[in-house]
Amino acid sequence: MNSFSTYRRIINYAKPHSTYIPQYILTSFLSIMFGLVNLTLLKPLLDVIFNQEDALERHPAQMPVFQLDLNYLFDIFYYYLQYYTEIFGKFGSLLFVCTIIVISVFISNAFRYISALILASVRVKVIRKIRQDIYYRVTQLHLGYFTDQRKGDIISRITNDVQEIENSITQSLKVIFREPFIIVIYFGVLFYLSFQLTLFTLLLLPISGLLISGISKRLKKKAVENQESLGRILNILDETLSGMRIIKAFNGVSYINNIFHGEVKQYERLNMSMSKRFELASPVSEFLGVSAVAGILLYGGNLVLSKQIMEPSTFLTYLVIFTQILNPVKFINQAIASVQRGIAAGDRIFAIVDTLPEIKDKEGAYKLEQFNHSITFRDVTFRYDKEPVLKNINFTIEKGKTLALVGPSGGGKSTIADLIPRFYDPDSGAILLDDKPLDNYKIESVRAHMGIVTQESILFNDTIFNNIAFGKSDVLATEVEKAAKIANAHDFIMQTEEGYQTVVGERGTRLSGGQRQRISIARAVLSNPDILILDEATSALDSESEMLVQEAIFNLMKNRTSIVIAHRLSTIQSADEILVIKDGEIVERGDHNTLQAQNGLYRKLISMQSF
Repeated sequence: MNSFSTYRRIINYAKPHSTYIPQYILTSFLSIMFGLVNLTLLKPLLDVIFNQEDALERHPAQMPVFQLDLNYLFDIFYYYLQYYTEIFGKFGSLLFVCTIIVISVFISNAFRYISALILASVRVKVIRKIRQDIYYRVTQLHLGYFTDQRKGDIISRITNDVQEIENSITQSLKVIFREPFIIVIYFGVLFYLSFQLTLFTLLLLPISGLLISGISKRLKKKAVENQESLGRILNILDETLSGMRIIKAFNGVSYINNIFHGEVKQYERLNMSMSKRFELASPVSEFLGVSAVAGILLYGGNLVLSKQIMEPSTFLTYLVIFTQILNPVKFINQAIASVQRGIAAGDRIFAIVDTLPEIKDKEGAYKLEQFNHSITFRDVTFRYDKEPVLKNINFTIEKGKTLALVGPSGGGKSTIADLIPRFYDPDSGAILLDDKPLDNYKIESVRAHMGIVTQESILFNDTIFNNIAFGKSDVLATEVEKAAKIANAHDFIMQTEEGYQTVVGERGTRLSGGQRQRISIARAVLSNPDILILDEATSALDSESEMLVQEAIFNLMKNRTSIVIAHRLSTIQSADEILVIKDGEIVERGDHNTLQAQNGLYRKLISMQSF
């Protein structure tokens, strides 16, 4: 995606809010015009101070007749200036000019404040939409995407990259709708004051633009590298905070500090390199602007001194107005550099937004209303990378039955469990639900019939009630309590400080492993699934917790179709069928007694556990 396309795409987010643009243009225009009044009043102020009475006398002594002309406004002003001069003297004229300046400054700043609020309203709405789009896309992507991407980098794109775009939008909208107006209007006044001197001025400004544009072109590449490095820093932070127990247990503090130091050093180098270019724009533009003023002083001063083409008060007013043009020119130069950083951030954000989910509803998919009789794997093969993880898997589990998957680690048991709710799709073969391909159904409707409890109980930094009721609205407290009782969780919940309204902390850290697992089971109970998937749900627990969780699991499995991955004999021996998985293949199958009699891998696994 080229820079222009990225920038246009960012600006397109502002289109739904285009009704704000006329308001912004109007208030900006009025702010500019009243600000210009302040500057043009310098000339009569100087004329009064320096006793240039002949300049005042050239204006009409009578109230001028209305006409749609800039001169009419000047004549009105000078008429009242002479009026106050005649009545109150020099001090009266000074008071009149200063009063007009104060009023004009107040009105100018009031309109500038209103225009800034309008722009802020557009900015925050645009940023909200961009954040929503990238977050929505992240939640839609398949699980495999997150194994290939660093979590810290994804977080960096949603936070820091969006922040860069926010700065870019603010700068660019001002550049589009405000700064050019200032330059055009001010140059119009400069032409009015001195056509000859303004032509000379226009020869000096393009030099500044060429130099600044050369600086800004080099910013985009550095901005991309800078944001990628920041993403890696966030990833290291996330891993450090999550794995602090392991880091300290294995004396890995120095090791992880060195990794973090290296990445921070890289970020420092990239940030400094980018700052050299970014910060160069302002002093260069200021130097060129001052040089231009010096050139105007030389040329215009010569016009005043030698040819008397300009009055001294006009020339000084001209200089002040020209210096005010330098600010918007400088701002435009800075905005160009900021936009380059915003475009780099936009490229990273849109790389995620444009990623299409590999697992999605196919055209014509319909809702699964009810699970009736069976799940079938037919010659299913699946691979994450090149080597297949599953090879020609075939089995059927009837409704209401329990299927257990056992075998050595890495054999493919969890992969089988992940294929049923369509976290992944098989590379070949088919998974049938009630004798129809699984992808014939809408994904959400399939998952609505399933409950999943994994070895790692995933809880959110919310109340116990909301964790159990996760994903459901309008859930009654009695329903949550009933689910907690079935999961053997109600008693310990009532012993917490605020009962069901107790906040569990990040990832449930305020609860023990067994407590977290029972809340996860209660969540599954509340969803009342037809199909239950248990992936090593008790393997990380102590004996007492395991007993309570095991009882909760048996309560949950009653009258449900269950796929159980476990090593514990107590969990699998009552299964209707047991599949022994090794190296992606089913090497043994049968019930507990049948497999025990075969004296194969299953019996070896059970013997090792017993020992």
